[in-house]
Amino acid sequence: MSRFTLLHEVACQNRLGEGVQWNERDQSVWWTDIQSSLIYRFTPATEQLTSWPTPERIGCFAFSSSDSRLLVAAATGIAWLTLETGELEWLARPEQAIRGNRMNDGRVDRQGRFWAGGMVEENNAAQQSTALYSFDGSDIHCHLSGLTISNALCWSRDGTHLYHADSPTGKIMQYPFDPVAGRISGAGRVFVAVEFGLEPDGACIDSEDCLWNALWGSGQVRRYSPDGQQLAALDLPFSQPTCVAFGGPDLSWLIVTSARQGLDEAALDRQPRAGNLLIYQTDIRGLPEPCFK
Repeated sequence: MSRFTLLHEVACQNRLGEGVQWNERDQSVWWTDIQSSLIYRFTPATEQLTSWPTPERIGCFAFSSSDSRLLVAAATGIAWLTLETGELEWLARPEQAIRGNRMNDGRVDRQGRFWAGGMVEENNAAQQSTALYSFDGSDIHCHLSGLTISNALCWSRDGTHLYHADSPTGKIMQYPFDPVAGRISGAGRVFVAVEFGLEPDGACIDSEDCLWNALWGSGQVRRYSPDGQQLAALDLPFSQPTCVAFGGPDLSWLIVTSARQGLDEAALDRQPRAGNLLIYQTDIRGLPEPCFK
């Protein structure tokens, strides 16, 4: 049975906190508030919170092994972001022409490629959809299409399986993955199907190859075994957890972002900590987050 002790709470009251990850180099937690166009950094050792405005909403981002800038999936595409100036250097904009779509969840695979999927925010055309993409430093590749809200992207410990959810379906899918070629190599299967009305959001894999998922609408983060059995559930003080990551000096901290978006005044009265970032001590360790290469 997993144990959780709350270590830190950052009262940031994000509209839509997302994309959280631990930066080993500066021993800090980084994340984005998508709807407020802000990147955050929290340093637990000093309890210092820093934020930077961004010229577009940032769905997710990655640290680079060779560049001080962030590689970001901004609303209209993938770019390098210089935090100090807010300058974007565009690399690929695969859905810029689709009115109502924006980039959403993503992360770096075990070989150092950056992946990001989109989201249909507003339907402006019949059967409007989005897709899941990867960027290898020179080219953009499309891997899954016909999506509505791309989420829960992560890879098994050995990198031979890719996990992904089209959130409104309520299903986390597992796909065989070729880590050398950087592509899905076979048909997917349903890994987890959640209760009606709930939506899988951000996910990560721990050192025991189990998947952790922030389950939007449930007020929980859930842990699943490699064969899809629920092993644990962490009850949270808000209904809309959005993303999870492991961090801390030995990667035994579970970090959770959340959202206030869509909650009316009555709901916010019941859950005033909605939008905050929580850091829990656990008895489980995560895996290092890869950098873009």
